[in-house]
Amino acid sequence: MKAMILAAGRGERMRPLTDRVPKPLLEVAGKALIEHHLLRLAAAGFTEVVINHAHLGRQIEDRLGFGDAYGVAISYSRETTGGLETAGGIIQALPLLGDKPFAVINGDIYTDYDFSRLQKLELQQDTAHLVLVDNPSHNSSGDFCLMPTGKVVADKAPKLTFSGIGVYHPRLFAHCLPGKSPLAPLLRQAMMESSVSGEHFAGQWTDVGTPERLAELNRIADSMGRAPL
Repeated sequence: MKAMILAAGRGERMRPLTDRVPKPLLEVAGKALIEHHLLRLAAAGFTEVVINHAHLGRQIEDRLGFGDAYGVAISYSRETTGGLETAGGIIQALPLLGDKPFAVINGDIYTDYDFSRLQKLELQQDTAHLVLVDNPSHNSSGDFCLMPTGKVVADKAPKLTFSGIGVYHPRLFAHCLPGKSPLAPLLRQAMMESSVSGEHFAGQWTDVGTPERLAELNRIADSMGRAPL
């Protein structure tokens, strides 16, 4: 299975930090957020990773190269300034991802989720599998409901938060046109067709969306001798 890391966002809420550094290169415990992902993906058995980028994307390529230092082979999907949003970025990268299910991870989260779990998913009937987490304070109402059957739906409660970690089958995007487009409408349509499965992850997960959350992560890391959280 291939993996894609989404790294094209502008990071408006992280300004002024992201005026000079793309958000996935902001550091936690001495490593860039995206470097933590690459190392965890390699440890989980992933060997090929696609990274999309737009804002200050050259810095990402200069920092990561072709992935030799992380034990993976990196390909880049370059987007114009402003990016294509999540679905649009994935659609543009499909030629690099192939015709089998692939994992997608947001580049601006920090987690100890075991990515090897994704390798075991086949998505024979489903078009997507989402990793859901407990609702953080900044998203207290949640996003989607995980049913006892393992299916994910949008119109029931209680809801959990989508972690930004998922596996998608290319057929989810089969009728999509190239260009800027969000992922949520595609997922909601697939949920109406009962083709989205999910799981609840209760481990370490942070949406590093503000300077305050980044500072808190590093404070915790410093208290642990800058070891990974």
